[in-house]
Amino acid sequence: MVAFSKPLAAAAIFAGLASAQSFQRLGTCPDLGCIIPPDQADFLAGQRFDIRLEVHAPVNGTEATGNPNPDEKFEFYIERVGGRRGVQSASKWFKVPEPKLEKWSFGWYEDFFARDAKTPSMVNVASKAYRKVYLDEAGEYKATLKHNGKTTTATWTVRDLAEVRRTKNVLFFIGDGMTTNMITAARLIGHKSVNGKYQTRLAMDKFPVLGHAMTHSVDSFITDSANSATALYTGHKSTVNALGVYVDSSPDNFDDPKVESIAEIFHRVYRGHIGIVSTAGVWDATPAALTAHTKDRNEYPYCVDSLLRGTNNTAWIDWNGPDVLFGGGAEHFYSPAIGGKTFKNRDYYEEFAKAGYNVYWNKTSLATAPNNERALGIFTVSHMSKWLDRNVYKKNLKEQANHPSGNKGDAEDEPGLKEMTLKAIDILHTRSKANKRRSSQGWFLMSEAASIDKMMHALDYDRALGELLELDDTIRASVEHLKALGELSNTLIVVTADHGHGFDVMGSVDTKYLEAQKEDRKKRNAVGVYQYSGLSQYINTGDLTYSDGAHFPTNWTPRYSLFAGVATSPDRRENYKLHEDGPRVGATTIPGRASNDYYVNPKDAPTGFTVNGTLPTEEPQGVHSLTDVPVFAMGPCQELFGGVQNNIDIFFNIANCLGLSRTAHGKGPDPVGN
Repeated sequence: MVAFSKPLAAAAIFAGLASAQSFQRLGTCPDLGCIIPPDQADFLAGQRFDIRLEVHAPVNGTEATGNPNPDEKFEFYIERVGGRRGVQSASKWFKVPEPKLEKWSFGWYEDFFARDAKTPSMVNVASKAYRKVYLDEAGEYKATLKHNGKTTTATWTVRDLAEVRRTKNVLFFIGDGMTTNMITAARLIGHKSVNGKYQTRLAMDKFPVLGHAMTHSVDSFITDSANSATALYTGHKSTVNALGVYVDSSPDNFDDPKVESIAEIFHRVYRGHIGIVSTAGVWDATPAALTAHTKDRNEYPYCVDSLLRGTNNTAWIDWNGPDVLFGGGAEHFYSPAIGGKTFKNRDYYEEFAKAGYNVYWNKTSLATAPNNERALGIFTVSHMSKWLDRNVYKKNLKEQANHPSGNKGDAEDEPGLKEMTLKAIDILHTRSKANKRRSSQGWFLMSEAASIDKMMHALDYDRALGELLELDDTIRASVEHLKALGELSNTLIVVTADHGHGFDVMGSVDTKYLEAQKEDRKKRNAVGVYQYSGLSQYINTGDLTYSDGAHFPTNWTPRYSLFAGVATSPDRRENYKLHEDGPRVGATTIPGRASNDYYVNPKDAPTGFTVNGTLPTEEPQGVHSLTDVPVFAMGPCQELFGGVQNNIDIFFNIANCLGLSRTAHGKGPDPVGN
């Protein structure tokens, strides 16, 4: 949307245009009366959320009615279908004061023609917001908005879940961007096969339950990491770039209707212990969505503050930070005096230290961290280095100026996902055992392999698969560690992805033959399909090094590499060889041409052949796809995760297993007393 501060009057210039698809007036609002959360929303009993009501009056465009003034006297009612309370005003139902009326205007483009012509359709808005309410009886609810003599309705469902806690702990792994096809490719290069039979299996392969999750957004069928994380953590669909909120039309990035996350609920209900681990900056979408509530995932400094303090600007939820926070992202922690970009110009190393955290900047110091104290580990300026560079091509760690202190040095002693996750388990386990309140024992840990996605975007498939194998090694080590601690039977382990990429392997490539050819069309003849694909050369013949424990290729640069790719991409050149000098940059801008117009990077794969892109020319990398994502489960409640489900069901299944549903008649504890 294009934000404007004042109402504009204009002629109706879009008559006859088709209804919006690529562009939408407001994704949660199909007509001129908006109830947010929208129709078909699901809730956990007792889950806190905000309600936003909007009445739209289009000034121009195909929806213009001739009246540019929104109805400021709209009415809003709630009823539980089949219930005994009848129909009540929202303020009476929720026992809250009637909120004040808000007004603003915004503009939006109805299609690509309007965008190119820079002719927005303008809308005037009258709105109210009910904050931090909840529904505490399972069943179906009808929300009704009456405006301009019309009626808009939304049906909401509070799921009927048991209030019995069945697991003490939850270990939630997210392979960002991970698909079944990527898992298959990782298995191929990391595990040995004999006559078509693998001699070892991935740790994920050994999980007793496998399902698949659909990833559609509330208003689009392609999702990003922000709104898909929101679905996984809150049970509510959202819009691209949104963290923990439904997107409204207001210009404020922080007043959109919020929904309580699994971490916030677990903290509120049990005072449970929380851990957040990621190989991205901790302010990135997947980790930040556990505590941040904003329509714009790029509000990184705010996201850091929310991890420590929650969203306190609206007294949203009582929150005092996780027990463990590990990842990258120092640029939004260290002082602005040395180049940091932080919330209200604070030094967040100091802020976390004042809140009782020990701060760690490298793998060596992390290993010595006491398990009974809260820990902040920030290990690079931005996202963390990739497994291949930390373990095989270590020269790529030099001259990066990415030391988390901000001193322009190099971060050459970074922990991996496995080291961070195992230390997080130790801290959470120790602190949970020490808690004298039985209801407060137990923990929730989210561990994200972030750069599966980031390297798939970059079309750097070798590094992406390395990140996936690191995730699998972390899963294997975590299962063994939990068993050693005596906690495996008390821990629900879920492995899934937030979204996918259209990646697959179609054969092999004779890289030596490819480089010997002079013409692009002849270079393509180096690709071997069907019977010419041969066998994987990533595991050396006779090598038994990886028969137990970690499984990674012993040869990352075989002559016969994977013929792999994604369905859509920018213009690029392919030679199907590993990029030994660091992560790939396949497309770039050209001096003298538009800054958002991308072409083949002349420095990338110079011995390869050119492949024409299919994406809009302003897209420099690959994009997400529609594919369902896998869901693996082990431990208490594992049976809930099989079959095909929606991504929001993962939230409800975890909440169900933790016994977080709190109905009006429930006996479960609510220590905060909200």
